[in-house]
Amino acid sequence: MTPVLELKGITKQFPGVLANDHIDLTLNKGEILVLLGENGAGKTTLMNILYGLYQPTEGEIWVEGKKIEVHSPTDAINAGIGMVHQHFMLIPVFTVTENVMLGDESTKAGGFLDPETAAQKIRHISNQYNLAVEPSAYVKDLPVGVQQRVEIIKLLYREADILIFDEPTAVLTPQEADELFVIMRELVNQGKSIIFITHKLREILDVSDRIMVVRRGKIVGETTPQEADQNKLAAMMVGREVQLDLEKSPAQLGETVLSVTDLTVTDDQKQITVDNVSLTVQSGEILGIAGVQGNGQTELVEAITGLRNPIDGKIEILGNNITHATPRQVTELGVAHVPEDRQRDGLVLSFPIYENLVLNTYYQEPYAKGVNLYYDRIYKNADQLIEDFDVRTPGASTPVGSLSGGNQQKVIIARELSRPIKFLVASQPTRGLDVGSIEYIHNRIVKKRDDGCAVMLVSPELDEIMKLSDRIAVMYRGKIIAVLDANKVTKEEVGLWMAGINPNDSKNNNRESANNQKI
Repeated sequence: MTPVLELKGITKQFPGVLANDHIDLTLNKGEILVLLGENGAGKTTLMNILYGLYQPTEGEIWVEGKKIEVHSPTDAINAGIGMVHQHFMLIPVFTVTENVMLGDESTKAGGFLDPETAAQKIRHISNQYNLAVEPSAYVKDLPVGVQQRVEIIKLLYREADILIFDEPTAVLTPQEADELFVIMRELVNQGKSIIFITHKLREILDVSDRIMVVRRGKIVGETTPQEADQNKLAAMMVGREVQLDLEKSPAQLGETVLSVTDLTVTDDQKQITVDNVSLTVQSGEILGIAGVQGNGQTELVEAITGLRNPIDGKIEILGNNITHATPRQVTELGVAHVPEDRQRDGLVLSFPIYENLVLNTYYQEPYAKGVNLYYDRIYKNADQLIEDFDVRTPGASTPVGSLSGGNQQKVIIARELSRPIKFLVASQPTRGLDVGSIEYIHNRIVKKRDDGCAVMLVSPELDEIMKLSDRIAVMYRGKIIAVLDANKVTKEEVGLWMAGINPNDSKNNNRESANNQKI
């Protein structure tokens, strides 16, 4: 049987970096092929070549046994190739129909747009593939998981048969990820073929038919879910054995670093999202904030870090009232912040790496004195952190926006964890990172705890919460509904609390029975 897609000898050379080194790849009809690799291994570059965003230095692309030239995304779409990017390409103020039509507009007599016909086609696609998307809904009002379905519909609307998913679960909750896998399997059952880029090992074993491993621009191995386990995949990906289980000693509690009292916060639509929350975090412990995304975690973090003003309550750090402080005032108290949205809140994408690594300290010694910046020290700092945190880049002068998502995350982690801090607010700190980098970051967070730092970890990844936390506070509908000892609770029990169900309730179905608790 002729493969639906063949890449032959694909090579891509950037200045100072060989991103792809003579890669051969085949994709069969009705198959989910996983492309597994570390951050910066060359996975996304390869797919950007296939989608026409980059031109290869060498190599050929064959579809259905015919050699094709792909000079632009339009060429790719005309060849039946579509791509769902890690960061969605949607216009929030447009409806689903308007987003799907954009660039492929339906018209009627007189040349007028025909959104009714487009909406009818979208409903048909949505029903055929169980995507459950309303064409008239505005994208800004849709949950992230549904926005991703809109991206999929855009490809199916253009009749793509080869679908590329680039880190599709990086912004999804575990529940949304599971829903996506069901959709992917339905797509291949109806004849589509999928290339799935990821580094999450559990996902790979759950959804793939075949796995190809990329390391430093080369294909270094191929396997199947039946032949592999998480340990084998991790070793293939990073080229060494990876410790998937984290060892940490019992917490040694010290003074109260963070104290939140009766805090109430609203979102941009003035809806209460943090509802009378009280909590504390002590030095020498990791408090995990568990919850399905959208239950107030984002606004809680923004209030603590000075990015959002609460409407009631008090926030104190080491006895200092910072309820309405600015982010700089919070930072200068020894607070580090790894934000949920790295591109919006963590980086200036057009700035070089060396400037991003001193965004919150550039005005202080040793980098400045008065209005004078000491760039030699800023460069030296960047070179050291790039080495220490294994940031894959041609050099410190590279614009941070040109890095892969995982390497962008490493820049933030390097900046925040490399300076003396007393309180770390880490919101999805390993989002977009490969298993080797996750292992490294987890160990760094635990070391900060062991050095006496207080840590508040916010993550929708229940495995991460269970692995790192000493205590777990569960947020549900803006409230803290449970405070749990991480060593005395099961993953299943935390999962029930996250759904608003008290596992101690004999009926196990009373979502409203969980009372707000203070930590």
